[in-house]
Amino acid sequence: MKKKINTSKSDIKDWEEYIKNPKDIFDKDKSLKKSIKELTRFKFDLHGYKLTDANEKVREILLSCWEKKYNEILLITGKGIHSKTENDVYISEDLSKLRYSIPEYINSNEELFKKVKKIYTANEQDGGSGAIIIKLKFTK
Repeated sequence: MKKKINTSKSDIKDWEEYIKNPKDIFDKDKSLKKSIKELTRFKFDLHGYKLTDANEKVREILLSCWEKKYNEILLITGKGIHSKTENDVYISEDLSKLRYSIPEYINSNEELFKKVKKIYTANEQDGGSGAIIIKLKFTK
């Protein structure tokens, strides 16, 4: 049996302070939670939305995702195949389609534009030309 060593009051105080705020210990659980959250993607389908309603919904989604620190947003816009814009000469065939108008709306809105790093067409498994991905940026 080993003899118990008496610990000084100074050592006990130092130990208690260290336990309250251990700066040099790496918490892998905190790190894991953060990396999972950073890779999170928000997905929303805009099929059936009219242009003005879609723009308002995109604004709402983008601001919410930015606050929640989502890394990117996948918006399913459709390819515009079923739109009836070709019958009206006063409507742009491209800008009336959500896949073109959503990026234009974001780029022309200063509040939203500041929060976006990049907007691009999704790859084939995420919807191809019928979807866009919005990468969000965060100030550190």
